[in-house]
Amino acid sequence: MKAIKHALKALRKRHLLEEGAHSPAFIALSRRLCLSFDRMLEIGLERLKLALRLLMLMLKGSEWKEKAENLEVELQQCYKAQSRLSEQLVVEVAESRTSKALIQEKESMISELQNELSQARDECSRLAEQLEEKTKALELLISEHQDLKGQLEATTLRANNAEAENKMLIDRWMLEKMKDAERLNEANAIYEDMLDRLKGSSIQLLARQQVDGVVRQSEEGAEYYVESTVPTICKQRIPAHEGGCPSVLFEYNSSKLVSGGQDKTVKMWDTHTGSLSRTLYGCLGSVLDVCITHDNKSVIAASSANNLYVWDVSSGRVQHTLTGHVDKVCAVDVSKVSNRNVVSAAYDRTIKVWDLQKGYCINTLIFHSNCNALCFSMDGQTICSGHVDGNLRLWDIQTGKLLSEVAAHSFAVTSLSLSRNGNVILSSGRDNLHNLFDMRTLEICATLRGNGNRVASNWSRSCISPDDGYVAAGSADGSVHIWSVTNSKIVST
Repeated sequence: MKAIKHALKALRKRHLLEEGAHSPAFIALSRRLCLSFDRMLEIGLERLKLALRLLMLMLKGSEWKEKAENLEVELQQCYKAQSRLSEQLVVEVAESRTSKALIQEKESMISELQNELSQARDECSRLAEQLEEKTKALELLISEHQDLKGQLEATTLRANNAEAENKMLIDRWMLEKMKDAERLNEANAIYEDMLDRLKGSSIQLLARQQVDGVVRQSEEGAEYYVESTVPTICKQRIPAHEGGCPSVLFEYNSSKLVSGGQDKTVKMWDTHTGSLSRTLYGCLGSVLDVCITHDNKSVIAASSANNLYVWDVSSGRVQHTLTGHVDKVCAVDVSKVSNRNVVSAAYDRTIKVWDLQKGYCINTLIFHSNCNALCFSMDGQTICSGHVDGNLRLWDIQTGKLLSEVAAHSFAVTSLSLSRNGNVILSSGRDNLHNLFDMRTLEICATLRGNGNRVASNWSRSCISPDDGYVAAGSADGSVHIWSVTNSKIVST
């Protein structure tokens, strides 16, 4: 009995020690598991106490000892079960901590998603407002588009009507032009007949009005020319420009001379006295060619500065600077019908048609060969151009199309001059020939040549006398040769 008591005391002490050792782990467990485990221990201890009491009251001796051993074995099994439950409790606590962490993470994710959801709702409401505004604006644009579409249809209808009316007016205009051409031909025939009569009846009277070998008399707006005289002596020697004078011409129905020089000026001279009347400044390059309008109000100069300059003669000021060429401008002419149209040629392989009133280019003709000289036809509808490749070409001023061309010279064409009636054009070339072509067929009427006549440069000019009876051309030796058109022979040097 003492041994049993001693064993029970040792077991209880061991149980208390083990219970003290496991108490920190039990405290960390969840409340539900701790309550169940304590309940089980209480029940087990109560059973052991009851068993011990029974053993103490019951049999003595070996039976008591055997029962005590059985109770000790049962107590050990209880300890083993307790240890297993402790391990299970630790695992459950770890899993509960993991679950708690997952729950916190999910809660944070839920809060973030709620914030995003609220932001998305705000954005959706804002977009809905914008969509409503855009819808209203779209409806407004659609209504405006419908209005503009109606206006466009009305404008298109008016444009079609205007185009049809324009075509009808063009047809009527072309018919009137044809009638004008017929009337002009009749007037030319009358003019020729009148000129022949004047040559025979009033030479002495008209000779008193002679100016520079040309007799001009205006009657009812027409000009009459008598037979030109061949000059014999030098009347005036004028030191005009520094460095050279590439171009000279007379004003229409006047004895005033206009000259352009390499000193970047255009000068006007009184040929009776040889005095300087006016100097036109403003050109930025050498003056290579000069022309004047038929009312003598404007002078146009082609320059090496790639520009054309238009002066008002009365004020001496530059009216326009015509820009558009990209190389030196070597030739210029004004229409014989209208003072509005001007044509120029430059070494950029282009021929440009200008509106003198507006001051800009209205058409550009492009060709592979540079043009050295050009002039308008009498009706102002055709441009005659002489090129470096030796060809003479005719262009339509309205369409810019090449009408016809002829191989005029074996080398570069240097000069073009139109006869007074516009039926013959004179071309000079670097092959030292001067050819007269029929403007209607471009057939050669005559070829003028001289042993001592040599064309000096690509811009050496020649001209036809006012009565179309003589041709004058300068030579490299400083002389001027004069040919008779009727026999193609030199009549004076």
